[in-house]
Amino acid sequence: MGKLKVLPAQIANMIAAGEVVQRPSSVVKELMENAVDAGATQVNVVITDAGRTLIQVIDNGCGMSPVDAVLCFERHATSKIATAEDLEQILTYGFRGEALASIAAVAEVTLRTRRPQDETGTEVRVGAFGETKTSTVAAPAGSNFMVRNLFFNTPARRKFLKSDNVEFKHILEEFTRVALTRPGIGFTLSHNGRDIYILKKAKSLKFRVLDLMGSHVAGEIVDLSAETSVVRISGFVGRPDSARKTPGHQYLFVNGRFFRSAYLHKAVMKAYEEMIPDGVTPAYFIFLEVDPHSIDVNIHPTKTEIKFEDDGVVFQILYACVKETLGRNSFGASIDFDTEGAVPLPQLGQSFEQYKGVSRPVIETDPGYDPFRAPGQVSATPPGPAPAAPYDYSRHIDKHEDYGRLFEEKTLPTGRILILQGKYILTPVASGVMIVHIGRARERILYEQTLRALSRQAHVTQTALFPVQVPVGAQQRLLFDEHAGLLAGLGFDITPAGEDAVVVNGVPEGYSCEPGKVAELVGDLVYVLSEDSQALPEMMQQRLAEKFATLGSSHADPLTSPQEAQRLIDRLFASENAEFTPGGRRIVSIVATGDIDKRF
Repeated sequence: MGKLKVLPAQIANMIAAGEVVQRPSSVVKELMENAVDAGATQVNVVITDAGRTLIQVIDNGCGMSPVDAVLCFERHATSKIATAEDLEQILTYGFRGEALASIAAVAEVTLRTRRPQDETGTEVRVGAFGETKTSTVAAPAGSNFMVRNLFFNTPARRKFLKSDNVEFKHILEEFTRVALTRPGIGFTLSHNGRDIYILKKAKSLKFRVLDLMGSHVAGEIVDLSAETSVVRISGFVGRPDSARKTPGHQYLFVNGRFFRSAYLHKAVMKAYEEMIPDGVTPAYFIFLEVDPHSIDVNIHPTKTEIKFEDDGVVFQILYACVKETLGRNSFGASIDFDTEGAVPLPQLGQSFEQYKGVSRPVIETDPGYDPFRAPGQVSATPPGPAPAAPYDYSRHIDKHEDYGRLFEEKTLPTGRILILQGKYILTPVASGVMIVHIGRARERILYEQTLRALSRQAHVTQTALFPVQVPVGAQQRLLFDEHAGLLAGLGFDITPAGEDAVVVNGVPEGYSCEPGKVAELVGDLVYVLSEDSQALPEMMQQRLAEKFATLGSSHADPLTSPQEAQRLIDRLFASENAEFTPGGRRIVSIVATGDIDKRF
């Protein structure tokens, strides 16, 4: 007898479920897409325990007959394709007929459905071992899928699910992707009995973006439109000044289907070149319409990757369209092919100084000038304290010793201090001039301060005079719920405000309470908290401390007096390593008198 055998249907379905049903959000995606394909005008999604206990999707679509209600749970049962040629012109979400079979293989599923022309509906229950029970029930027109106890028979899969906040964040992402493509359909989403979204039929895509993302996103996007023989482009792109460090609100759709494409993302980012700094990403909602025969949507089990017949042409068209839109809205240079008679203008960038041909005027002052002094009279300098003797900072530096213990004496110079362009502190020492990088000094101080907080030592919270409310969106709001304990331990006093905003009541000592900087800080916190890491707790503490230290140094108020500069240096020298940042960048440097002499 041979070694090969055909797997039973239930085991085959469970293997397929590993590709299609990766987490609760996968079930939400498949059921919502089926509801849209069924012609529904209203889709309601009910979630309990982030999908572990219940995922329910109710629609008022076409419903199913008693025969189809049973058949839909069989693998590859579909009404979308009949021949191989049908695969080349897919315009619906689902078409392979494997989603429901895969879901039923790893959960307990109940379906109630009725067609409008039928007097009664059908209930189908798929049990733990694939057994199916049917009955006649009273039901409204449409379909009602109830998926309970997801992964109950695959405990390893259930064990590797993340926290409820993380899993529900993924559900929100899938809900948003479907709701964006169909502004003419009403959607609702509730979690543990709490309404998250109640979306009525929207007048346009812009109103759907407003309902989903909030006014802070809808007010920062501009219309995008282009039509060629290859692709028709519509949607919105964000203003360059609204680009954020936080990845989010980047959506690509083709023929109404969400997809991911690092290649086309580069086309969008290329259009923003020289308009946004490195490390930030603009929001965009881009809809492509192409001939179904020119794309392949069947190259990935979750259908989130698309193969274009000529992706190079689509890249160039998308780049030109975004570039022209930004130029038309006065955000940057637009692509204009009509240059006849135009006056050539110099392209000035980083080397502008060598072209401008004029020098900045030098303002000279006479500190000893006295308008009340008679001509020829010598000015009298009021008596004052003698300048402090230069502090020999360099005598503490021994290049052969551990850099972490360079500063054995914690006393600092109390002589003259100069703040240079808000970036450096200059003060004389016995061997020359000591220069302290202000931002890096703060980074070192906050790093050690944050490490102490993460190790459960006390952290000081600086209470804001007026609380600042910051809209963050429903998905990002969950991050603050999930990491509330961590943020409180770091000195942040942040509370939820509605479903898509937070209120900042206080920030750690060293951070700015100015509303504009608080809003920027919240955006950066989203970026830090959204990163998933499997590192050891100790490594995560160090990484978090480095990130929060970088945020704190960039959001701190500028130094305005020598006294503040002195206090900063005092705190720097009180740290364990005052010479380098956690990332290894130099904080303190001494310019020797001999080096200064060589310049004269």
